Amino acid sequence: MFDSLGLKRLSDIVPGDETWFPFFIIPPKRLNRMWIEGQGDSPAVLRPGFQSRKRMFTVFFNYSGPLVVVILPQDITMTATYYVQNVLSQVKSAINEHPPKVSTSRTLLLHDNAGPHKARATTQPLRELGIQVLPHPAYSPNLAPCDF
Repeated sequence: MFDSLGLKRLSDIVPGDETWFPFFIIPPKRLNRMWIEGQGDSPAVLRPGFQSRKRMFTVFFNYSGPLVVVILPQDITMTATYYVQNVLSQVKSAINEHPPKVSTSRTLLLHDNAGPHKARATTQPLRELGIQVLPHPAYSPNLAPCDF
């Protein structure tokens, strides 16, 4: 895997992946209290359904720990456009702010073969930003470092 790209260190690789986590904010107790006058109905308290409690997290990290954590907003789908504008832009700025301590020629990005990662709308801006993508073999869940 490294032979075609020349000598590289593991500190040069920035892996990332998406995963679903339960995510909901419990309101403080003071918001649960309400004053009900004798007139009118009591207000309905809306409770989120089970599906609305899960959110997609995109996490990129380097050798020193998490580099970028992006939470996908509710009712938004992960597309190539969203991935480039909101995720990769943060990854690029984080790489520029925290470069590896060992001098290297470039940083390699490792993400899986999901649709938004392989779309032309993603690969073209990556080339323009100067980010090289490390090839990820198809159907190899044992090589997905975020799953550990």
